[in-house]
Amino acid sequence: MGATADRRRFRALPVMDASTRESWASEPGQSLKGEAVVRVLQRIQKNRGGAKRLFCDNGSEFSSRGLDLWAYPNRVRIAFPRPGKPTDNAPIESCNGTFRKECLNLTTLGEAQPILEAWRREHHQSRPHRARGERTPNEFALQIAASCDLQGLQTAGNSP
Repeated sequence: MGATADRRRFRALPVMDASTRESWASEPGQSLKGEAVVRVLQRIQKNRGGAKRLFCDNGSEFSSRGLDLWAYPNRVRIAFPRPGKPTDNAPIESCNGTFRKECLNLTTLGEAQPILEAWRREHHQSRPHRARGERTPNEFALQIAASCDLQGLQTAGNSP
């Protein structure tokens, strides 16, 4: 949660791939309800494909009926951290801490989207992660994609 210079509170919904640490979305708003989360997830699904699992905190926007109604037909399992175990979500919490420090000091809510999008892109392209062999999320995702392509080619080449 952040606040603008005129002390109006706002929230931001960062969505990250836990494997590659790519930030898929950063959605600002005065309040974020389940319907807003569903809209963001539908946009990601359209652009990136569907996820199998959504790991989120225990906020009301994630335990809403709207999110359940989206997840079930899309075969997305919603997972929550165990009570009192913030380490269940450590990579995301670490990213959220950086995100809050660098992005949530805004003058107006209107300036939030371009700032959040610039942060998301810079995070993808310029920030190596120790857990990913000092590679940026983009580099790591490209390596995974190349590995999958090679495995697919090897499998296709071995078929009769």
